[in-house]
Amino acid sequence: MPEDDWTSAGWWAAATAWLDAMLATAGLRRCGEVTQPRVRRWGTVLTAPTSGGRVWLKATGPQGRYEPALHAGIAATAPRYVPDVLGLDAERGWLLLRDHAPDLGEPGDLLPTAVLVRYARLQRALGPQADALVAAGVPDMRPAVLPQRFDEAVAAVAGFVERHGRDGDRAVVDAVRVLRPTVVEWSEQLAASPVPASVDHGDLHARNVLVGGGAVRFLDWGDAAVAHPFASLLVPSRVAGAQAPRLLRAYLAAFADLASIDRLTADAGLAIQLARISRVLTWVRAVGVDGADPRFARAPLDALAELSGTTGG
Repeated sequence: MPEDDWTSAGWWAAATAWLDAMLATAGLRRCGEVTQPRVRRWGTVLTAPTSGGRVWLKATGPQGRYEPALHAGIAATAPRYVPDVLGLDAERGWLLLRDHAPDLGEPGDLLPTAVLVRYARLQRALGPQADALVAAGVPDMRPAVLPQRFDEAVAAVAGFVERHGRDGDRAVVDAVRVLRPTVVEWSEQLAASPVPASVDHGDLHARNVLVGGGAVRFLDWGDAAVAHPFASLLVPSRVAGAQAPRLLRAYLAAFADLASIDRLTADAGLAIQLARISRVLTWVRAVGVDGADPRFARAPLDALAELSGTTGG
C-alpha cells in the first residue's frame, strides 16, 4: 500500500472507527486525538490516549499481513512476553495493542543479558508451533530452505541493480553469488543442529523491548520468520561488539539441555551468518526492488553486501 493511502481521509476514518470499536469492546474509550507518529512504505502506526492508558494501532502492508496473527499467537502461548492485544483484523493487517512500559532505549543500545535469556525462553516455548506458523504465512527461513532463499535474495537484488544500480553494484552481486556452495554447506550443517526451529524476531534491539511491571515484552514482529532460533542473534551481536561473547553465553545457556556449549556456539556462528539472507528478503518485502523510495531503495543491496563484506559503488 502506498504511503499516501496510509494518510488518506478514507483510510483514517476507517482506522479510527475500528480503533474506537475495539476500545468499546474492551470496555475502554478514547480520551484524545489519534496521531500518526510513523509512516513507512510497509506500514504505519497510530496512537491515542484512552481511559485505560495509551494504545497503539499498527497497520501493515500486504507483505506483512502475517504479523497480527503471529503476535496474537505469541500472546496465546506466552501472554507476558508481548503487549496485550485489544483488537485484530487479519484481513486488513491491523493490530491494536496496549502500551505497557517505556522501551529499553535506542536500537544501538546493548541488550541486557536478562532480556536475551527471557527471549530464549520465549523461543523455546514457541518451537512446537513452527510448522503452524509457516502455514499461517510467517516467512520460512529454516535451514533446509536457505539455499533457495539465497537464490531468491540474489535474484531480487540483481534485478534492482540491472534497473537502478550504480557503478560497482554488479560486482557486489557477483561476489555474493559465488558464495552459494558455502551457503549450501552451512545450511546443511545448521539443519543437523539439535536445536529445533522457532521464531526469529528479525530485529531484536532495545527499542523493540518493553520492560516494566515485572515483565519483559517484545514488540514489532514485522520482520519475523521461522528459522533456527540463533538467527535472532544477528542484530544483538552486532550491537554488542566486544561484549558479544558474554551475551552469547547467557543466551545459549537456555539451550544447554540440547547440546554441548561448543556445539551451540558453532551453530550460533552459522545461524548468524545465514540470518543475513533473511535480512535481504525482509527488505525486499518491505520496499521492493523498484527503486521508488530513495530512503530505502538500496537497503536490500546493502544487506546482501554483508554476506561477503563488499560494498556498492
